[in-house]
Amino acid sequence: MTKLAFLGLGVMGYPMAGHLAKAGHAVTVYNRTTAKAEAWVQDNGGVFGKTPAEAAQSAEMVLACVGNDDDLRSVCLGPDGAFATMSEGSTFVDHTTVSAAVTAELFAVAKEKGIAFVDAPVSGGQAGAENGQLSIMCGGDQADYDWAEPVMNVYAKLCRRIGGSGAGQMTKMCNQIAIAGLVQGLSEALHFASKAGLDGEAVVEVISQGAAGSWQMQNRYKTMLDDHFDHGFAVDWMRKDLGICLETANENGASLPITALIDQFYKDVQKMGGGRWDTSSLFKRLQES
Repeated sequence: MTKLAFLGLGVMGYPMAGHLAKAGHAVTVYNRTTAKAEAWVQDNGGVFGKTPAEAAQSAEMVLACVGNDDDLRSVCLGPDGAFATMSEGSTFVDHTTVSAAVTAELFAVAKEKGIAFVDAPVSGGQAGAENGQLSIMCGGDQADYDWAEPVMNVYAKLCRRIGGSGAGQMTKMCNQIAIAGLVQGLSEALHFASKAGLDGEAVVEVISQGAAGSWQMQNRYKTMLDDHFDHGFAVDWMRKDLGICLETANENGASLPITALIDQFYKDVQKMGGGRWDTSSLFKRLQES
């Protein structure tokens, strides 16, 4: 049993922290909205801290899954941040999708304090978190990753160290770039089928068994055809992630023309009032254009 703290109890963090408690770890949680932390304790046992610093007190490992760069800084730094009370030799694991820049910043601060820092963004969505089937891509020192991996494996179907600090976040950017293109391609295929008077389900049944098949096709085509988009990963969060991708591409010289275009398509969806819709709502944008 490891003494853990988990910071951030959103749609991902809530079940992830729950898996850790069910695995027998001693878990203290923190959430910006205290009511959510109280509900988690009611469901899973354990205790909650009123601040990240209080939750992290005496923890061997602190894990976080919050919203963005600023949210991550707020739970790490300052007198109420986790770094204020984490002891030398403890480990911080960041599951948030953030920029490589803030990862480098916090890695350096943690190192000065003798705290290990592993960037470990996840893929698999809310269903993956609830079912303990997340894909976790990690960056950091090998020894620190080796210590954190057994804990992360509680809710992972695959957990890998890609390289040094920041490599996990860079890999997550690759993931989001690939997803954006796949969703747009699937949306256009279903839109074309509709305009051609074809049965969308019959079309997918055939093409999904060949080279066009993908996770997005298998898991999203029915809800797309049913005009159902209030599930999964929200457009607002996807635009945040694609913004990180495009900013980083400007820094490293990568060419992302399709990603930049699809980011603008998601902007159109936001203008339609779909900021909280699932990313597969690119199909709805086409149908209503």
